[in-house]
Amino acid sequence: MTIRTIFAATSIACLLAACGGDDSTPAPVTPPVTPPAAQPLALTILHINDHHSNLDASSATLALAGADGTRKNVTVPMGGFARVKTAIDTLAKDSANVLKLHAGDAQTGTLYFNRAGATGEPDAAMMNTVCFDAFTLGNHEFDKGDTQLKSFIDLLHAGSCKTPALSANVSFGANSTLAPSRAPDYVKPSVVIERDGQKIGIVGLTIAAKTKASSSPDTDTTFEDELTAGQREVNRLRASGVNKIILMSHIGYNYDVELAPKFEGVDVIVGGDSHTLLGPTNMAAYKLSATAGGAYPTRLTGKDGKTVCVVQAWEYSRVVGELKVNFDANGDVTSCTGTPHVLIGDDLKIGTAAVAAADRTAMLADIAASGFLRLTVPDASAVAVLAPFKAKVDAFNKTVVAVAPDELCSRRVPGGSATSTAKWNDFGRSSAACNALGDVTRRGGDIQQIVAQAFLEVANKNYGGADLTLQSGGGVRVPLQGDITAGKAIEVVPFGNMLWRMNVTAPEIKAMLEDGMEATYGAGATGPYPYTGGARFDVDASQPKGMRISNLELFNSTTNTWRLLNLSDNTTMYKLFVLSFNATGGDGYTTLSSLPVGRRLDIGVLDADVFLDYIAAQAKNAAGLPVLKKLDPSKFSTKSVKDPA
Repeated sequence: MTIRTIFAATSIACLLAACGGDDSTPAPVTPPVTPPAAQPLALTILHINDHHSNLDASSATLALAGADGTRKNVTVPMGGFARVKTAIDTLAKDSANVLKLHAGDAQTGTLYFNRAGATGEPDAAMMNTVCFDAFTLGNHEFDKGDTQLKSFIDLLHAGSCKTPALSANVSFGANSTLAPSRAPDYVKPSVVIERDGQKIGIVGLTIAAKTKASSSPDTDTTFEDELTAGQREVNRLRASGVNKIILMSHIGYNYDVELAPKFEGVDVIVGGDSHTLLGPTNMAAYKLSATAGGAYPTRLTGKDGKTVCVVQAWEYSRVVGELKVNFDANGDVTSCTGTPHVLIGDDLKIGTAAVAAADRTAMLADIAASGFLRLTVPDASAVAVLAPFKAKVDAFNKTVVAVAPDELCSRRVPGGSATSTAKWNDFGRSSAACNALGDVTRRGGDIQQIVAQAFLEVANKNYGGADLTLQSGGGVRVPLQGDITAGKAIEVVPFGNMLWRMNVTAPEIKAMLEDGMEATYGAGATGPYPYTGGARFDVDASQPKGMRISNLELFNSTTNTWRLLNLSDNTTMYKLFVLSFNATGGDGYTTLSSLPVGRRLDIGVLDADVFLDYIAAQAKNAAGLPVLKKLDPSKFSTKSVKDPA
């Protein structure tokens, strides 16, 4: 093209655009963008909490109605993160405006946490398959300190998802790797997300005292009062024009219910921490392993007189909560409804056999009619993401982690004899060699006592300390000898119990032990017999209920001595580390189940993981393997035992 041609074309373009040489003609002005007017909003919140590294499906027993109309105990696959992915994707397609939220405690609880790659790596990978809009820090996010938490957030942000991590009440210390000067915006108090042109504020809260006392945040990292910090952030968001506020709290359902009437400007609370199952009253008929602790959603009234909708989604990748909230143009809730979808598979079995065809048809209809059980196929892409981590867990289970030179004998109940026919007699679990030594008859099982001691030592090292522990004899399943694989160690405590810490008085310790004695000698069961770390006592099973324990002592780690417990002291509190099963009354431990909520703390660490940590801490042999030995007799909880008359 010639210069003349270019000039001509430019002149024509100028004429068409009226450009010319008159500088007085104003250039076109782009009008300012007008923000969308306030309007009603229908929002769907899909949420989980407390999955605790439970990435595989588990097996559950449900009571389902068969062809004859009677309910039968049926085993079904339940949960697993690949089912969470399927459920969230499917439910999200049914709604225009969706938020995907995780209310904390993604980590700790299974071998996926720290035996399948970098700590927390499998959890981050599976969370990224969902791509949550926000994630609140739970107390267990701090179990390995601030540095590991930063690494976990890095893993969450490694791909395109970059889920915001929230907590309005955490202040990272100057020396923390998460200090704002070192890691700006790694953890935010809140995030604002738009749906249909409307701004929605999401505020995170982390349970304060529990995190500081029982997890491992850096020493200069602190946690502010939940109400104070939460209200301050809500006020800041409202002042900026955000009129729809979701509080994503990891503080527990009961605390959510307590604080909801004290908050102003909060519309929805999506909770975690207490592992609370919420749902309709008909849940009871299906006999889930937990009882519904309230309605889904729980409708309350805030300090400003407006509706607050509270939800939680149980635990362990078993439930996806679906909350539908309608807001008016002022941002106030006009209605909230929803479903806690319990995710199950359709592999229905009674015992080891598939159910009959007629029963299967009836049971599938019962599942559909329940309103909360949801048949869900695991998402194939999520299964593929999990596969390499699963392979590492499987390999770890086969890894030799320790050696036991001598048989660590098993005995649920000390005393008894090879010829006794008493229901409580438990003479047959030890080998002939163990029985010939007589130690298990005098004091009880080596392996039972080792597990109780393991809980004590690991609690004092990692979880805020314990004065004593409780492990019922039946919860420890097998003896150990020779090479010990990780899988074999887990077989010792195979039930997947979490550990709790409870504050108990001296009379309550005595009553707890008497509960175990009555369940053993009164009811004739072998499983409840109490093994304790840090406590020891004499047993006279010929005495009546409540009088079988005497000379009860606690170990004083400061003076390295044993001292008698003052059973008339109702004020001094002792820290008891105990399985969740016993803490909630299992094996007849009713004293523990009746303790007030304020003295019960769900530590949330898996018993098998604690046992593995204890094993790893033992002295090594020449090959570098920990050597697991019998305990010194002074550490056995049963000093002496007298059989029933």
